[in-house]
Amino acid sequence: MCNAEKREKGSRGGGQGTRPSFGALHPSTPLVVTTKGPPVKTRWILCLMLLAVTGSAHAQLHPRPTKAPMIRALDPRFSGLVPESAEVEKIVEGHEWVEGPVWVRDGGYLLFSDVVKNAIYRWKEGEGEGVYLQPSGYTGTAPFAGAEPGSNGLAIDAAGRLVFARHGDRQIARLEPDGSTTVLVERYEGKRLNSPNDLVFHSSGDLYFTDPPFGLPGSYDDPAKELSHRGVYRLGRDGGLTLIAADLSAPNGIAFSPDERTLYVSNADARRLVWMAYDVHSSGTVGKVRVLFDGTKAFAGRRGTADGMKVDVHGNVFGVGPGGVYVISPKATLLGWIDFAGNVGNVAWGEDGSTLFIAANSAVYRVRLSTRGAGWQGQENKDLGRSPRSGNKHADCCLAELPRRDSNPRPGD
Repeated sequence: MCNAEKREKGSRGGGQGTRPSFGALHPSTPLVVTTKGPPVKTRWILCLMLLAVTGSAHAQLHPRPTKAPMIRALDPRFSGLVPESAEVEKIVEGHEWVEGPVWVRDGGYLLFSDVVKNAIYRWKEGEGEGVYLQPSGYTGTAPFAGAEPGSNGLAIDAAGRLVFARHGDRQIARLEPDGSTTVLVERYEGKRLNSPNDLVFHSSGDLYFTDPPFGLPGSYDDPAKELSHRGVYRLGRDGGLTLIAADLSAPNGIAFSPDERTLYVSNADARRLVWMAYDVHSSGTVGKVRVLFDGTKAFAGRRGTADGMKVDVHGNVFGVGPGGVYVISPKATLLGWIDFAGNVGNVAWGEDGSTLFIAANSAVYRVRLSTRGAGWQGQENKDLGRSPRSGNKHADCCLAELPRRDSNPRPGD
């Protein structure tokens, strides 16, 4: 049986438009989803169609890794963040394209998207994984014409609610405690967004997100595309939407520095594969911009692109790039990387803040590090970030390049 047949009681990632009923009402417990499936004959026709779509999509977009992940140090300071003995452990497998992981502290579990299956999944130690929300990104009544209708980036707001980027519905939505969904934003100046991709909360409560066209069936050339730019936006607490950057061809991953004075955005374009750094004003707008790191030539020929990222308490960027997860210091030094030899989607801090979860192609991994994520103040080890082999010579790499906030943890990291 194909996956569509196995999941006949749940909506399918091809976008059949079925609406879920909810058995749980808050991110602290899993959502039990039930929908009515189509007749058996119809299901098998859909199954063949879906296999053809997802198979061709992955052959072109997401080639599977060819070997087990490997930790590769490029600077002596790297081992002070990612120990040489660290194990990259696979905790979930068998998916199509996993994305947007987020750790739910109230409940102690991970949520992640499968963009192809149009679903959000929940994983917890000792319990394994299960469907959390389906459909997650496309809820229309007509079959979705593209390969990736589902949700992408996920975040948790200050009230503990799940906020997620919907590819197929072209919007940012929030899951309410009663199981209903609130659309937070879907238009800019009257025109529909492209397909929101990744998102991050500022401690003020403002939401920043990227909006490339990757979720549209025709991507850049999709006839339903209404905006001429690919933007980075700020959704204010008052509901106002501001375009803060339109200078990137493919804005993708997004994250704040620990002091929130810098906003990092990756550009998923092989012709200009860069991680940008925008100065953030107290008003929430951005000012001066610079290239943090340019991987256009350095990563040429490797599978994948610049994608999701997170930042540790010392300001180091753990950013997805071609072939793996790269660690870039705040002063733009490439310290090392976790080599997956294939496409990777996004990362998230979780557990006690020192575990990095990695959504990589069809699987989710975790690796326990010697650093912690930004937003986990009060738990960091003051010695983290110093390589035992480097001594004091390199200590300023990872501890003193950016000031750290002493405020409450920022939600959604």
